[in-house]
Amino acid sequence: MNTVPVLSMFFMGISALISVLIPVSLLIWLRRKGADLIPFFVGCLTFVLFALVLESLVHQVVLTSSAGAVIQGNIFLYALYGGVMAALFEECGRFLAFRFPLRKYSGNDRNALMYGAGHGGIESMVVLGGSMISNLVYASMVNRGTIGDLLAALDPAQQQQLSGVINSMISSPSYIFLLGSVERILAVILQISLSVFVFYAVKRKETKLFLLALLVHFLVDAVTVILSSAIPSAILIEICLAFMVAIVAYIARKVYREAKENTGK
Repeated sequence: MNTVPVLSMFFMGISALISVLIPVSLLIWLRRKGADLIPFFVGCLTFVLFALVLESLVHQVVLTSSAGAVIQGNIFLYALYGGVMAALFEECGRFLAFRFPLRKYSGNDRNALMYGAGHGGIESMVVLGGSMISNLVYASMVNRGTIGDLLAALDPAQQQQLSGVINSMISSPSYIFLLGSVERILAVILQISLSVFVFYAVKRKETKLFLLALLVHFLVDAVTVILSSAIPSAILIEICLAFMVAIVAYIARKVYREAKENTGK
């Protein structure tokens, strides 16, 4: 069996480190800017509860049904479904977090950013950090020649899935494992921007800002899924994602600055 390039493993390690540095750096910086700590950890818990637990439970029911087979067999239906689910669960969770446990922290506008750092930061650690660490474990087993023992212990479906992961690690160019870091940075910027929309939707009772957060989250997720199937270049996909996130961040920055000018906080 071929081996996983050392450079690929190095980039996996770098990406895993970046997945932790993103939330930690944001936490320290925003705290120094005057944000409270609690919104960060509420953001972490909200993502875990609404995205990793509740949304995942719905996926298990829907995607294992006959309707799920139809959805997964059509990229446009899959993009529509994934975008709607992500938007509904995460934005409703965000709304409830600002409406109830973080209500007393609404006087400090920086807490919108701190919440987003927690929401997007834990996502970074789970999605990027978790995948890179598991990749490193599998890559080490491949290069030591012990991966066969693990494959032999799995059922045929699991063997096929893991073999696909291994072949991808062996054949993919090393830089691919750094692109995950770029994607997570963009995702955190998006999560902070969405948090700004929902923060002011709750604080100023502006329903249109909550609807904007729902729409933006849906569009970005759905378009990304479609692009991933239509464009073979991972770099080009990240460029398209960066363009979308830049537009959203610009709007969020404008909303945030206008609000701060009015409150002075």
